[in-house]
Amino acid sequence: MTQPPAPTRAALLLAFAAVYIIWGSTYLGIRFAIDSIPPLLMAGSRYTLAGALLYGFMRWRGEPAPTRKGWLTAAVIGVCLLGFGNGGVTLGEQYIPTGLTALLVATVPMFLAVLGWWSGVAARPRPVVAAGLAAGLAGVYLLARTPGASHVAKPGHEGLGIGLVLVAALVWAIGSLYSKNHQPTPSPFLSGGMQMLCGGVAMLVVGAVRGEAAGFSLAQVTATSWLAYAYLVTFGSIVGFTAYIWLLRVVEPALAGTYAFVNPVVAVLLGWLFLHEVPDPQMLGGAALIVLAVALVVLGGRSKK
Repeated sequence: MTQPPAPTRAALLLAFAAVYIIWGSTYLGIRFAIDSIPPLLMAGSRYTLAGALLYGFMRWRGEPAPTRKGWLTAAVIGVCLLGFGNGGVTLGEQYIPTGLTALLVATVPMFLAVLGWWSGVAARPRPVVAAGLAAGLAGVYLLARTPGASHVAKPGHEGLGIGLVLVAALVWAIGSLYSKNHQPTPSPFLSGGMQMLCGGVAMLVVGAVRGEAAGFSLAQVTATSWLAYAYLVTFGSIVGFTAYIWLLRVVEPALAGTYAFVNPVVAVLLGWLFLHEVPDPQMLGGAALIVLAVALVVLGGRSKK
């Protein structure tokens, strides 16, 4: 069987730019969208719509219909990456600032390193990686002790928000490792559409069970929330998520997870500009430790050629 051609440098640069910068801005987009749209209904409909558009386009382009096994694989990955991953982040942003959320999501490469070792996908972490994991734990501890900001939608529940985002990061890492060797279809774009459909529907079901639809009316959605929602559907979902799924196929999972280097910087800057989220010294210390941890885990985990 012939090997697929290696990705071009331009394709890799565009894909990494999408997950680095676009995903860094989605934290602000989520914050604006959930101002007037219930969180899981927003996230679920966002991915269901984006998935339907991408899936329909790829089928129209001539991609063959997926098998039942392919749909099952897409459901597992979609529920892990989107149902738990994005759904947990969206719920968490009700309680903690966008910058803090992005910093906590930066733990994904650390989870990838540990889970990859435990599952046999990757080698045992080297000492420098172990040092990075220790620094990451210290950083998360500092962030967990950071006082909550009063401008969040539901202040006073910082612990709940931090817990939701950390669980989201853990399950996202599990889904990423699973997707490395389990692909719904040969096409990453058709697969991305399928996963967004499955994850989006799962969030809609959970949102309905939580009672988010009760009393909600489209008339109450503000223009700002609609603009943020449109940005999340097009750039955050179709462009960003598809780029990530493609990167998981062509590079190591930990390398695909390096978006955690840049996302917090983008999110903190945008939160400062638009939401006046000014990080305190304790948060900056935790942020520095997490960025250092991600650098040690990812760079220390790369094998020599």
